[in-house]
Amino acid sequence: MSDASVADPHRKDAVAPADIALDFNVKRIEVVQVDGPPALMARDLMSPYVWQEADGRFGMMVRAVCRPGELMTDTGQIWSGWSDDGVRFTMLPEPSIVPGPDAHDAGGVEDPTVVRTAAGYLVYYSGVLADHAHGELSYASGRSLDRLTKSGVALASSKSEGNTKEATVNRTKDGRWRLFYEYAADEASRVGLAVGTDAAGPWDEQPTPFMPRENSWDDWHLSTGPLLIDDPDVPVMFYNGATRDARWRIGWIAFDADLTRIVARGIEPLITPPPVDDRTATDIAFAASVVVDRGAIWLYYSLEDRRLSRALIRRS
Repeated sequence: MSDASVADPHRKDAVAPADIALDFNVKRIEVVQVDGPPALMARDLMSPYVWQEADGRFGMMVRAVCRPGELMTDTGQIWSGWSDDGVRFTMLPEPSIVPGPDAHDAGGVEDPTVVRTAAGYLVYYSGVLADHAHGELSYASGRSLDRLTKSGVALASSKSEGNTKEATVNRTKDGRWRLFYEYAADEASRVGLAVGTDAAGPWDEQPTPFMPRENSWDDWHLSTGPLLIDDPDVPVMFYNGATRDARWRIGWIAFDADLTRIVARGIEPLITPPPVDDRTATDIAFAASVVVDRGAIWLYYSLEDRRLSRALIRRS
């Protein structure tokens, strides 16, 4: 079921008629399995960015975090691995991206997003300062996942948009690139948009593409999610939304071909975490990537900021 989109993105209550009939539901959920060295397996896993290579293999980059109660040496490392079936991944022996030595990511590296290029891989990630609280959207590149070179800050935070992170990058029909990202404003997370002529930028910031909805599951926080582009005329973002107490769920929103106008938006969450007895427990489902394999739509996400899943999505 979908509702109308936000007509003026700077007003929470602005609503325009939905243009198309569109909906999504979950057919099946599977646990994503990871096999790797002890240094990786000693950490919790989140933000699984999965893509498919031309030879059919699935690649994954994932954020590995220190477990609760243990000494937090960083807010994350980024590890990489490969899979033949998209559900069981064998990870490389060493992380692909680690914190430092520069100040912009000395405290941690988070939330990888992979752009496949003719030269290899362009990886956007969230670089966190040594205070473990502030950061900026950064990137690295290389011909292979074990030989990435950092290139610094891709989109800096500003006085109006803090903590830029969680990149989603896509090229539209007009040849330009769109960069969606999360930023902090007014004690909440928001989704921003920038336009560039290359996958690596530079980026020209645009008006906020969509806002929270009052009296809804996404009435306070919003964060970027992956784009489904199997129908290039109606790209769909599986975004992340939450109430003020940060109980995150996964929803969807559809755009026109140039990602400039919203044409539909789901009313209810597409994915909600399993119920828990302890109200204080981490209550999060957070989308990271989507892959279309032989017509099947697979949405990859993390639960409780510690374990990985994928959902088979049906469009209706």
